[in-house]
Amino acid sequence: MSACGLCALLLLLGTWQVLVEGALVRRDEELGAAVRRMAPPEMPAEALSDLGNLEVALPLLAVAMALSLLRPGGRRWWPVACYGAAVVLMVPLVLGLKVWTDRAGPSGGAGFYPSGHAATTAAVLGGALLLLSGGLSRIARRAARALVVILVVGNGLGLVWRGYHWPLDVLAGWCLSVLLLCAAFAAARHRGPGARLPRTDRIRPHDGRMPADPDPPRTRRTPSAGS
Repeated sequence: MSACGLCALLLLLGTWQVLVEGALVRRDEELGAAVRRMAPPEMPAEALSDLGNLEVALPLLAVAMALSLLRPGGRRWWPVACYGAAVVLMVPLVLGLKVWTDRAGPSGGAGFYPSGHAATTAAVLGGALLLLSGGLSRIARRAARALVVILVVGNGLGLVWRGYHWPLDVLAGWCLSVLLLCAAFAAARHRGPGARLPRTDRIRPHDGRMPADPDPPRTRRTPSAGS
């Protein structure tokens, strides 16, 4: 099963369990309480949870978009538009799920499923990685992937440590962002309007001259009367 299919299955399962308040929800709340008991000091936990704030995430995405557009020989605006649209589309999807499920948070209230901070962090950092990975060396690409994973997981842990979300809320936010990034990646692979064609695909304009025949037919000599 692909990562996109697995995320879709997990998102459906989690949403169903939240709606019916199933056994998975009770286990999730027990896990959240256990994770909070192992929380580090407040400052690092709060800093990690703040990675999903819009004032932090959106400038990061804007920088990645600018670098992708300005990179010599880099991509055109179409992939940038695809990943930007994925982040924009994430907002109404998260809000719609929050209203539909109406799940209470660790400290009370309602509308905590899925985690918008977790979804924002994963979508922005994942989109930035996909935009810039083509211009990185293999070693730099691996290091960037590891850094993104660490920051995304750290943000999710920070949200649970600080009591802002249950673990299942965070997981649902990650799954939603992966699905959006998969759709953006698929769309970005197709050439958008105005994309440049590879050199081999360019068609030379016809200049009106007939092509030279590499092997013109021989002219048969008419035999003379004396031959």
